[in-house]
Amino acid sequence: MSKTDRAGRLLSAGTTALSDALDRLGIDGQAVGIMPIVRSMKFAGPAFTIRMAPVGTKGGSVGDYIDDVKPGEVVVIDNDGRMDATVWGDILTWVANERKIAGTVIDGVCRDSDRCVELDYPVFARGNTMRTGKDRVTADAYNVTVQIAQVRIDPGDWLVGDADGVVSIPADRIEDVLSLAEEIEAAEEAIRGKVAQGMRLDRAREALGYHALQTKQAN
Repeated sequence: MSKTDRAGRLLSAGTTALSDALDRLGIDGQAVGIMPIVRSMKFAGPAFTIRMAPVGTKGGSVGDYIDDVKPGEVVVIDNDGRMDATVWGDILTWVANERKIAGTVIDGVCRDSDRCVELDYPVFARGNTMRTGKDRVTADAYNVTVQIAQVRIDPGDWLVGDADGVVSIPADRIEDVLSLAEEIEAAEEAIRGKVAQGMRLDRAREALGYHALQTKQAN
């Protein structure tokens, strides 16, 4: 399956069905608290990870990695949830949009949010503020394991974001999660059909085995 086709299927499933599928499979992948700057923003793609650290005495930049991110990848920035120092702003948004990067996920905050809105470039974060990260934090490592909202993310893991937040799916479990999410979506559509025909909701859910689809599988 091409990356474009996979991204399309993931976006079609949506984060709620993907979250239920992750729960069913016992995978901790919900980055709770990371939300889009604008609700209509969405993305799906493999992770290019950046780990931030306090600047200390070494100095350094918060953004010189952007030229190495491939089209369709998602910039994933672990800034330890800091709310006092931004690690993404106007120039990075513009460059990422020009290079067709899929989106940006930050455990922390961004700034210049109007540029994200203007370009409809997806940025998901804990919030936004004006205070720069320059001389406060620095990009310490690239394409390493990071943590976003207590979720482990390895380079190449797939992230999906929409109005309800962000989920991360291990690269080697994509098909398992996606197939189950699509099964959940199909069951929900069938439930709506049965209720529209006059069936009680509890009976419709029972008939489609809906609750079992959201319950963690036995080992």
